[in-house]
Amino acid sequence: MAYRPSKQTKKTLLGGGAVLLLAGLNAPAALSFAEEQYHAYQIRRPDYMRKYGAWDTVDIPAEYRTNAIHAALLHTGKVLIVAGSGNKQEKFDAGSFDTVLWNPKDNTFKKIPTPEDFFCSGHAQLPDGRLLVAGGTARYEVLDAQVKRAGGGMRVKNENPDKPVTIKKGTKFRSPSGVEYVSKFDVTVPRAKREFVVSYYATGQMKPWKTKVTAAEARVFVEATAEGPKAVATDQAQYEIEGLKGEDADNTYGLAEKITMDKQDFQGIRAAYEFDPKAEKYIPVAPMQEARWYPTLTTLQDGRVLAVSGLDDVGVILAGDNEIYDPKTKKWGKGPFRYFPTYPSLFLTKSGKLFYSGANAGYGPADKGREPGLWDISTNTFTKVDGLGDGDQLETASSLLLPPAQDQRFMLLGGGGVGESKKSTPRTALIDLKQDSPAFKTGPALPQGTRYLNSVILPDDSVFTSGGSEDYRGRGASNILKAQFYDPAANAFREAADPTVGRNYHSEALLLPDGRVATFGSDSLFGDKDNTKLGKFEQRMEIYTPPYLYRDKDMRPALGDGPQAVGQDRRATFPTAHPERIAKARLMRPSAVTHTTDVEQRSIDVRLTKDKKTVTVEVPRDKALVPPGWYMLFVTDAQGTPSEAKWLLID
Repeated sequence: MAYRPSKQTKKTLLGGGAVLLLAGLNAPAALSFAEEQYHAYQIRRPDYMRKYGAWDTVDIPAEYRTNAIHAALLHTGKVLIVAGSGNKQEKFDAGSFDTVLWNPKDNTFKKIPTPEDFFCSGHAQLPDGRLLVAGGTARYEVLDAQVKRAGGGMRVKNENPDKPVTIKKGTKFRSPSGVEYVSKFDVTVPRAKREFVVSYYATGQMKPWKTKVTAAEARVFVEATAEGPKAVATDQAQYEIEGLKGEDADNTYGLAEKITMDKQDFQGIRAAYEFDPKAEKYIPVAPMQEARWYPTLTTLQDGRVLAVSGLDDVGVILAGDNEIYDPKTKKWGKGPFRYFPTYPSLFLTKSGKLFYSGANAGYGPADKGREPGLWDISTNTFTKVDGLGDGDQLETASSLLLPPAQDQRFMLLGGGGVGESKKSTPRTALIDLKQDSPAFKTGPALPQGTRYLNSVILPDDSVFTSGGSEDYRGRGASNILKAQFYDPAANAFREAADPTVGRNYHSEALLLPDGRVATFGSDSLFGDKDNTKLGKFEQRMEIYTPPYLYRDKDMRPALGDGPQAVGQDRRATFPTAHPERIAKARLMRPSAVTHTTDVEQRSIDVRLTKDKKTVTVEVPRDKALVPPGWYMLFVTDAQGTPSEAKWLLID
């Protein structure tokens, strides 16, 4: 809320010491200073905070400040903040990758050894409470003007059916005309496939067996050893691989794909890890079948995780090669084939289908994969939904499953044009999937066109939204220092206290177990209105305390110690001193958020029964509604004041 004092207030503020200030400053500057001082006083008044809430900046010791690209709440109550190389080429080149574990309870921090560059990876909550992290960065982009050497994909063939072949980073590939290229990564080519072919003479007698060998193939990015356009290759040819001897040299060769002087995009990795919240370390699991940069990971109703989209190991957006992780075997298997732009917002619905809101981030053509719809992954069929306004401005939009999840209503908020477009929209849209023919309907508008909006579901069934920018990556000093609540019942926004830190690209927000909201990151392209100074990554963290936590603390609902998992009857009972104060209960799945994409968070209405000393909650049995994993249990009073959360494991 932007407060403007009255003329009388201004006169009062400019009395005394402020008059002395006018001697050294011009009057407008002094007046602005006075207004700021009064505003700082006003927003800390109890009646203001009870109505609008309040923001506080977190004190982070210098050694723990990092570029927060990803944030996930763990069932220990701690927050995993993942930077990887943090959009810093120099850190990538140095192999310096960051993860910080933050404990909101006592505001302590811990550095976590980070084995891969998880910058722009995907993540999902697993049934046992571990966090799956998959993909990341193999190579930073090289823009058109900076491309000095031709580069592209080299398909490496292995015709030996007896053994695989490993080609090390730095290996040279030589064309028939003598042009040399160097591989930028290690690559292992599987052994060739051997088949025995049986045929028959016309008399019906069997002919001698023949062996058919089909070459195996892998791909690696290569770069010319010499600068300039002479190394550009458009015609297919067979390339000799330097350093191979004997049968390896006979059976292994390269086939160049398109090698050009064009812009070279970021490239993904196949690596996958589980972060163990108890051991507080990354544990490697089987790598993905495809390299992915900017992928979305969505938890399915059986606890498996679907990995979708991303840029591959040569920087090309995947054509639709999706895959599924099984946390029981720690391995990946083939998923349904379908194309999406990078970081698509894909939500598990009560039907078991996935709802694609159309929101996405970053990469993909404007005319492909942008239309929202329902995806049945069991039959690989996609049903588009209509009614969405500003359909050309879905990139960097926010979307979520509105509370309670049983209603199956989704909301889309803001967004912008594809790529570096200046377009942004204040549009919000709502869709009810329980209708026979679901279609989007226009919702209440945001205060202005907004990209990168952070949206967080709260225990009182409201949605808290904050930050964003009007232009691409905050260009033109367009960060939006505003916040608001969306009330699903009233279908309206109401004002919240303004943040003091701008948040755009590479920013995150999530709900904490105590009912507050933490906000991280922001990666402005420029640092001034005229776009003449490069921006700096925002390493400050702010916490928003909603109005419900400024009510009478003695009247706040509270639960005593109880079970950490529901029983066979799907129930859990907790002691409480005042069961009469408790009106509702919500199970809330912890967030795992990046790039305005958080497909984990959901709030589920749970049946509540009470006696004189306890409350009992009963969790729905539908796993498409309540995917297996750890959840925060909040109880609220009639005003929506929440308790602190209790963690419950749901199988």
